[in-house]
Amino acid sequence: MRRKLLLFGGAGLLILACSMVISLSMGTAPLPVVQVWRVLLHELPFLGGLIDADWPQASEQIIWKVRFPRVALALLVGAALSIAGTGFQGVLRNPLADPYTLGVASGAAVGAAAVILFGLQLAWLGPWTIPAAAFITALISLWLVFRLAAIQGKLQLETLILSGVVVQAFLGAIVSYLVSLSRQTVNEVIFWMMGSLAMKGWSYTLVLLPYAAAGLLILLRYGRDLNLLALGERQAAYAGVNVERTKLIVLLVSTLVTAGAVSVSGTIGFVGLIIPHFVRLIIGPDYRLILPLSALFGGIYLLWADTLARMLLSPTDIPLGVITAFLGAPFFAYLLYQRKKRLAA
Repeated sequence: MRRKLLLFGGAGLLILACSMVISLSMGTAPLPVVQVWRVLLHELPFLGGLIDADWPQASEQIIWKVRFPRVALALLVGAALSIAGTGFQGVLRNPLADPYTLGVASGAAVGAAAVILFGLQLAWLGPWTIPAAAFITALISLWLVFRLAAIQGKLQLETLILSGVVVQAFLGAIVSYLVSLSRQTVNEVIFWMMGSLAMKGWSYTLVLLPYAAAGLLILLRYGRDLNLLALGERQAAYAGVNVERTKLIVLLVSTLVTAGAVSVSGTIGFVGLIIPHFVRLIIGPDYRLILPLSALFGGIYLLWADTLARMLLSPTDIPLGVITAFLGAPFFAYLLYQRKKRLAA
């Protein structure tokens, strides 16, 4: 396991570094890739003194104050959504589960939109008000999905995704209604519906960082339990897993991480669906590896999606949720088709 983690983790970190530099070089004011490398290396403690700062001051300002905060936020949001998707898929044993298809992301968007529209920000919570509201409404939406999917008090995995689609549609209607209530904040609420990382500073990254870091650490603690749950709840219980407690903690943590991501980026679909499958295909079904590598490759994936969003129609930004939907919807259809074939066999 350690060898796989070092091999694929090292390759992922190399891809991550190259992706960051390329993304930082692209924009309405393109910068040479070599110059971006030098600006970044200049800030390192041991290498900074070896590199002369002979680049224009404007280039350094563009990198550190405009593009790097957006790149960092894309990496963090992608990692958070991938962690959450891995948790949902592991505990529910459903390859189609992710924050978007379960309606959790839409539930979090309702809370965030309500705080913006009605000015509900609490002084003692400050910037944490929106994530807190998003978490509460995300939990409510998850509870609704489970209630709809349950038959005689037992959760039916076969109807789980259908229930998620129903709840997602209902909550989307609520957000649309909230948009119609206000003229001043329409653009902000539409942002929550379509997803975007535009005009985001370091403060947003600092809000999300504790959610993503704590979520990854807690879920890693339950990696072995998720491996055993994949064999079935009865077998996991025989192996010493506290099944109900594990399910509760993983669901709560995945929902909290989703709420944190949605509170800063809006509703971005299918990231938590695609990346865990991609990682599982490469390294196998061990959740002790899937969780950290999903965080890494989820960040890379969303970084490239955001780069496409700001470059395809530059200088106009395409909503990030549009890009991920274009990529994710066909993949979701493919997974649905494969699952239907297995059920029919």
